[in-house]
Amino acid sequence: MFEGVLPAIITPFKRNPAMGLDIPGLESNIGFLLSCGVHGIVPCGSTGESATLTFEEHEKVIKVTVDNVNGKVPVLAGTGSNNTAEAIKLTKAAKDIGADGVLVISPYYNKPNRAGLIKHYTKLADLDIPVVVYNVPGRTGQNLEPDLIAELAQHPNIVGVKEASGNIGQISRIIEDTQDEDFEVISGDDNITLPIMALGGSGVISVAANVDPARMVAMYDAIKHGHYQKALVLNFALSPLFRSMFIDTNPIPVKKAVELMGMAGGPVRLPLDELDAKKTEQLRKVLATIPAKSASKAAVKKGVPAKPAVKPAVRKVPAKTATKTAAKNPAAKARR
Repeated sequence: MFEGVLPAIITPFKRNPAMGLDIPGLESNIGFLLSCGVHGIVPCGSTGESATLTFEEHEKVIKVTVDNVNGKVPVLAGTGSNNTAEAIKLTKAAKDIGADGVLVISPYYNKPNRAGLIKHYTKLADLDIPVVVYNVPGRTGQNLEPDLIAELAQHPNIVGVKEASGNIGQISRIIEDTQDEDFEVISGDDNITLPIMALGGSGVISVAANVDPARMVAMYDAIKHGHYQKALVLNFALSPLFRSMFIDTNPIPVKKAVELMGMAGGPVRLPLDELDAKKTEQLRKVLATIPAKSASKAAVKKGVPAKPAVKPAVRKVPAKTATKTAAKNPAAKARR
């Protein structure tokens, strides 16, 4: 179900003192991503500044996403919290709105023990909605070990893990240990999507796809069809963009990037702050390498003229039409 390139979308805010939701901008951004063939949309994750959204805003962003996607691709809504009761409330709301599944970060700060983690995820999965576990030790302070993921994967509604530990050995072990389950291992790091998919991973929940979805989809398609040399070329062409997304805390750079490209971004909410001038200039140089066709498409969606892009060092491989299936570990059962 959750395979391919799934942008973890930003939440655009208005540039006014209230920093309210920019709903027309959110709708425009979603339309742009869909036009580039992405395979799913992930609202209200870390990239969507879920930590500073009110419950009402959280619900609104999910609803706007579900309504605008309109069944074209799956919507995987972020509903995690370090308070199980709050995670249940958010997950019930996402289900009622019509999300296809929920992305649930492991509880942060309070660092639960193994039994607590299993009970936390089981309570959410028992709400009868597909759950994707999110392992990102750099944000939570706690790593979800492969044997824990394998145990969680036995629940019929725990359907995958977004793996952002950066540990290829660990990710390989998770794929190995869950290959007989109906379970997806999804990259949570753009820059190691290629090796994760080569091991049997099913795609990426991507930050960079907010900025250059066409080439992300092209890379995914190349890997899926076994065109590894083409995928490698695209991976290295995209690598400067991958790095630029983390020159400051995510989503500070990506919000600035989409705004520089003429899309809806707006400010980040405190305690995050704007990208400084030096890093903004660094980001501009990377954005100038995005092929003109991708840059023009983004700008047209926002109704502003596109700036000419610098000719990329590597020839662009055109994105193919998106499909709903992905290259899978052959031992894994097909997701329905």
